[in-house]
Amino acid sequence: MSIELNELVRYCDTLLQSSTISDYCPNGLQVEGRGRVQRILCGVTASQALLDEAVAWQADLVLVHHGYFWKGEDSRIRGIKKRRLATLLQHDISLLAYHLPLDVHPVYGNNVQLAARLGLEIEGSLEPGNPRSVGLAGRLKTPMSLADFAATVARVLGREPLCIGGEQQQIERIGWCTGAAQGYIEQAAELGLDAYLSGEISEPTVHSAREYGVHYIAAGHHATERYGVQSLGEHLAQHFGLEWRFADIDNPV
Repeated sequence: MSIELNELVRYCDTLLQSSTISDYCPNGLQVEGRGRVQRILCGVTASQALLDEAVAWQADLVLVHHGYFWKGEDSRIRGIKKRRLATLLQHDISLLAYHLPLDVHPVYGNNVQLAARLGLEIEGSLEPGNPRSVGLAGRLKTPMSLADFAATVARVLGREPLCIGGEQQQIERIGWCTGAAQGYIEQAAELGLDAYLSGEISEPTVHSAREYGVHYIAAGHHATERYGVQSLGEHLAQHFGLEWRFADIDNPV
């Protein structure tokens, strides 16, 4: 089966309420390809490697979390930007990208999906009172040491996390936000959480974790943001009777 591209885009825009969310990039259809969609290739970032996978699989549409045209970037079409766009245009492949709308969605979002995989019970937001807060707060179903939780993260995500804190200390209440959201450790501290997990870590994060007394787990930007786009891709395939697959382009960050 196949569906008209415009119908698929309208459905996604409505489902993710993308027009209501202020972001650093345009959400939705970023590059228009052929008019009908049968095969969707999903990935975290619209890198050249992912586009090459799309060409090889004869995908009609690439669905990603990290697309193009970010605020503040050079708007000229040259270098890798030229090669990426040329690949899409030459093969008539559409690019559909959702950044913050895919982070915050209560069903298909990155943070909700990561919680399900790590056994985290969602209790609320990292920013109580903010309906568009990206990060979440909750607790582990069973309290455990930081070392044991880190082992769970490594098993589920397939990479060793970097942890700041006492490995044998027990943690139960935890906050998390996928991607590059290490700055939310301040909100985690204000909520009195035991630990905070995100994708990346920066030099100030180490000092913040130590001084706030909040254990910090850097689990990988790519690794923590693989699941929202997979969940959305699977939903679209089931809803419209389409083919889909996820291409996990290795990224150690």
